[in-house]
Amino acid sequence: MGKDTKERPTSCCSKLKMFLVSLSFVYFAKAFQGSYMKSSVTQIERRFDIPSSLIGVIDGSFEIGNLLVIAFVSYFGAKLHRPRLIAIGCLIMAAGSFLTALPHFFQERYQYETTILQHSSSNSSESVFPCVANQSGAENWAEKSKAACEEVASSTMWIYVFLGNMLRGIGETPIMPLGIAYLDDFAREENTAFYIACIQTAGIMGPVFGFLLGSLCAKLYVDVGAVDLETVSIDHRDSRWVGAWWLGFLVTGVVMLLAGIPFWFIPRSLPKQGGDGEGRRANSSEQDCFIGEKNKQPPQKPHSVRFSELAKDFLPSLKRLFSNTVFLLIMLVSLVQVNSFIGMVTFKPKFIEQIYGQSPSKAIFLIGDMNLPAVALGIITGGFVMKRFKLSVLGAARLSITTSALSFMGLLIQYFLQCENTQVAGLTVSYQGVKQISYQQESLLSQCNLNCSCSLKHWDPVCAHNGITYASPCLAGCQTSKGAGKNMVFHNCTCVEAEWPSPVANSSAVMGQCPRRADCNHIFKYYMAVTVVGAFVVACGATPGYIVLLRSIQPDLKALALGMQTLIIRTLGGIPPPIYFGALIDRTCLKWGYKKCGGRGACRLYDSNAFRVTFLGLIYGLYSLSYLLWGVLYWRLSHTQKKLALQNQAKANGTEIRGETCALPLHSKEERERTAEPETGC
Repeated sequence: MGKDTKERPTSCCSKLKMFLVSLSFVYFAKAFQGSYMKSSVTQIERRFDIPSSLIGVIDGSFEIGNLLVIAFVSYFGAKLHRPRLIAIGCLIMAAGSFLTALPHFFQERYQYETTILQHSSSNSSESVFPCVANQSGAENWAEKSKAACEEVASSTMWIYVFLGNMLRGIGETPIMPLGIAYLDDFAREENTAFYIACIQTAGIMGPVFGFLLGSLCAKLYVDVGAVDLETVSIDHRDSRWVGAWWLGFLVTGVVMLLAGIPFWFIPRSLPKQGGDGEGRRANSSEQDCFIGEKNKQPPQKPHSVRFSELAKDFLPSLKRLFSNTVFLLIMLVSLVQVNSFIGMVTFKPKFIEQIYGQSPSKAIFLIGDMNLPAVALGIITGGFVMKRFKLSVLGAARLSITTSALSFMGLLIQYFLQCENTQVAGLTVSYQGVKQISYQQESLLSQCNLNCSCSLKHWDPVCAHNGITYASPCLAGCQTSKGAGKNMVFHNCTCVEAEWPSPVANSSAVMGQCPRRADCNHIFKYYMAVTVVGAFVVACGATPGYIVLLRSIQPDLKALALGMQTLIIRTLGGIPPPIYFGALIDRTCLKWGYKKCGGRGACRLYDSNAFRVTFLGLIYGLYSLSYLLWGVLYWRLSHTQKKLALQNQAKANGTEIRGETCALPLHSKEERERTAEPETGC
């Protein structure tokens, strides 16, 4: 008997650690999945040839699936077998990944559009004439494009991607609220912050590998293994390139499937790590990780629960939760900060690309390789500080406010780290090299290219020897070309000659945009250093902020509160920011692309100065609002703490607390328990 009692603490502690490790891996796997989906959005858009608005719906289907069940799973799941619900969620998420990749195996091989190669084979070096080619081939290309577009438009294979992403959202629902609540219920109170920091750190590492996998798959051709890559004349930098987007979903699906296996073997409940509060007060020697035998109702034997009873208590529990002023203030603060964070993360690769001239693949790689590890280190540091100094709720709030304010200073520095606009003839500079900004397509025309009858819709940039980019070889006035595909060089460009009339000047142009000036690369290095430090600092306040939430709600409402927080944050913090951030950023577009069926497509070139002011201005405004709400929240927490201190003192003296003064003594213990204000939800 003594031997069994001795082995019990080790067993229960090992199970709690097993749950902690398993939940950390699940957080890694779901973040791995989600970040890969974000990195593949562009590839999916090109492969299915669908508009950006439809891609936004597909990307938002994860939140849609999550919102369908989050409230019910958070409430009813708290009364059921939480580890097994998490295991079922992992299984559904894996199925969603496999369903997303399914269309690739039913579609024909990808055929990318091309115009120049219609006049020159890939193995030929014969000369073509851009001006003439543009006049004679544009109409035929448009007719073929409309026919092809109508054929593709009848395809509904993208629905599988939509449903797969929605399944992922449904499966993700029980992981966060039930997992964190389960851990907080059975871990020592002083260990909870550190455990949550470990879980969040593992979750942050997921996007690091997700972005790396996305970068790798984007460089592999979509039909890799099925076509001869020597016949493919475009590379991963080309806007027509489609990477092997489907391959990553198979990988993430297998990882998520493995992550759910341990939860099938974890019990419904565990003994409290270190014993419960009453046990510790009654017997200080019982410091084991299980509840003492004197407890008449051990949590290992939960009574059966009927769904009718749970449903009957759902609305009253919801009312109690939203009557908690502190919880509502925390929700508002989180909502504003998540709006800022989601908008910033969604468009940060584009910001780096347009402001600093970096390629999209490099921007995504740097975010995953530098910023996300800094966030992971910051989260674990915040959890360590909470555990080391045993900060109270007020201390956690102060730490979160301080780190947020310091990160805001870093954001202010970013405003002054800017590069000049790319020099594009007719858009950011005139054809004579004078700086100007024009949002009108007609400004692309000049005396040097009037005889070419160039299309103003196409974006096929070429870089001239003078360092100026032209929207197309035709608009550069190029007369001849040699080579084929990505190695094609254009000669006798009249617009280049008009600016450089000297006969010794080089009037040729090569495919692609001209690089930025050398000093822009130095500025970009400073920008990355500032963002890495800022990411670390703001992440230090993540765990303390989470602890403020956990300690401000009643224990029986913990899972419901976390679920409702996820519901509201996903609804108002996850879906709207990309929409209004994108709408305002699009107002800074200088050159729009056009779809094969006609109509405006994606933006090809932005006014970098206007982009920077709009993007950072939105972030500054949201952060400022969050600080005002933090001030109100901190005042409310301070007021509640003082009230609880007076209440505890009054209980010790046998008096009733009303407001901030003591009333007449209570004459019985029952009356004191009946009139005393709860410790949470004040």
